Amino acid sequence: MVTPRQVAREQMMRDIVRVGREHLATVLPADLSLRAVARDIGVVPSALYRYVRDREALITLLIVDAYNELADEVDAALAAASSLSYRKRLEVAALAARAWAVREPSRFAMLYGTPVPGYAAPGDQTVEPGTRFALALAGLVEDAWRAGELRTVEAPLNPTVRADMERLRGAFGFEMPVGNVCRAYGLWSAVIGAILFDAFGQYAADTLSDPEEFLRAHTDGLADTVGL
Repeated sequence: MVTPRQVAREQMMRDIVRVGREHLATVLPADLSLRAVARDIGVVPSALYRYVRDREALITLLIVDAYNELADEVDAALAAASSLSYRKRLEVAALAARAWAVREPSRFAMLYGTPVPGYAAPGDQTVEPGTRFALALAGLVEDAWRAGELRTVEAPLNPTVRADMERLRGAFGFEMPVGNVCRAYGLWSAVIGAILFDAFGQYAADTLSDPEEFLRAHTDGLADTVGL
C-alpha cells in the first residue's frame, strides 16, 4: 500500500526534476542553485535538502532523468519501426536522438558537452541510464546478426583494442563477431558526435542545407561500416 508520505515524496521528486529542467534552459549545470529550485517549487531550502543533499546530487538527478528520457524516445521510435529493415531502424534511432537533442539542447549538452567543473558522476547511478542509448544501437546490430542480416567485418588488428572488444562482447552476451562489436561501439560516438555538431552549429556555415537529411546519409554510411 502506498502511503501519503510516499505520494508526497514522489511528487516532490517530480517537482525537483521539473524545475531543475526549467533552470537548465537558462543556466549552466555548474550554476544550478538549490535555493533557486526551492524558491520556484515554493518550499524553503531546508525542506529541499531532505530530498536532494547538494548541488551535485541535483545534477545527478537531472543527468539520470535526461539519459532515460533520451533512451525512452529512442526505444519508442525503434519499437514503432520494428517492421523496417535494420538499416532503416538505425536511421530511425539516430533521428529520434537528434530530435530530442534539438528539442532539449541544454540537457543534451549536460550529457555530452562540456563537463561540469568539480562534478564526478556517481557510476552506480549514471552508468546504467547512460549506456541505454549505446546499447540500443549495439542491440540493433546484434539483432541483425542473429537474424542472419549482418556481414562479418574484420576484427581490430591492435591486440589491446581487440582484447577490450572481446571483453565487451562477453560482458553483454553478444554473439556477433568481435569486429562487429568494435564497429558497433564506435557507432555510438559517431552518432552522438554528428548530433552534437548539428545541435550546436559546429558544421561550417553554408555547408548543409538540411542537417537532418545529412544525418540520414551519414547514418547510411555507418550502417555499411558496422556490417548492415
